[in-house]
Amino acid sequence: MNLKEKISEFPNFPKKGILFRDFSPLLKDPSALSFIADEFTKHFHPKDIDLFAGIESRGFLLACILATRYNKGMVMIRKAGKLPGKTSKLSYKIEYGQDTIEIQKDIISKGQKILICDDLLATGGTAKASAKLIEKVGGKVAGFAFIIELTELNGIKGINQYNCKSLVKY
Repeated sequence: MNLKEKISEFPNFPKKGILFRDFSPLLKDPSALSFIADEFTKHFHPKDIDLFAGIESRGFLLACILATRYNKGMVMIRKAGKLPGKTSKLSYKIEYGQDTIEIQKDIISKGQKILICDDLLATGGTAKASAKLIEKVGGKVAGFAFIIELTELNGIKGINQYNCKSLVKY
């Protein structure tokens, strides 16, 4: 299946000069969802993963799809202030400032292997911060799963020490 044919493009969104690659059309296509899960199962072995972590918010969808396929659980990496209970936070630099992500402190047991999921890898700042956050709470990063990778932004550079898989590259 050619996923590129199903990914929508929106020029000048969210601002002028940006070409937004939208994976939303894949979500309404059960055969595309199944294909995505199949492709990642070819790359990541179930014994190498204990949990899937989705990066807010589109990563939640991929993490849930894969967690169901692998019969594993899923946890959320969210923007600061969105999770109840005790959380662990990590601030990191973004293109024009700083952002903060968090995870519930007790959601991952020490040594659990976590596959981090997101819809798209761009500059890699959030992905890299997510790996640091998982490690901060005692997890081991099993790798990254992305549907789309924007290769010209070289986001893979910050996470290339991990096992990374992107299904569509632009």
